[in-house]
Amino acid sequence: MHDDPSDELELTAPLVPFFVMAKGRVLPRESEYEHTTMITAQDSALATVRTLAPEARAVIDLLANGYLSVAEVAAHTQLPLGIVRILLAQMADDDLIHVRNPVPHAERHDPALLTAVLHGLERIRTGA
Repeated sequence: MHDDPSDELELTAPLVPFFVMAKGRVLPRESEYEHTTMITAQDSALATVRTLAPEARAVIDLLANGYLSVAEVAAHTQLPLGIVRILLAQMADDDLIHVRNPVPHAERHDPALLTAVLHGLERIRTGA
C-alpha cells in the first residue's frame, strides 16, 4: 500500500498527455510503420495546419520540406515512437500525409536485371 495517494498519481501523470494525444486510439495493424518508413506532408495538409492539434502541427511542419523516416519524426518531436506511429496513422486516415513503406529486402534485387548487367559487362570485357 502507498502511504500517500499522490505518489500513485505522480507515476501515471506523464502518461495521460500521451493518451490524450493519441485520442485513446491504438495503432491499427495496417499502420504498423517501420522505423524506416518514409513520411511526407500532403499539399492539402499545409492548408489545414491551423486546425490541427499542436502535435500534428509540429509533424506537418517537419514534413513540409520533404520526407523523413518515422524514427526521425519521433526524434525531432521528442515523442515516444509508439505515440508517433499512432499520430501518423491518424494523419494518414485524414489524408494529411503520404506514407512510403520501405521496400522489403527480398524484393530489392531483380535477378533478371542483375543477369542482364552481368552479361553486358562480360560483352564489354570480351569486346563483343
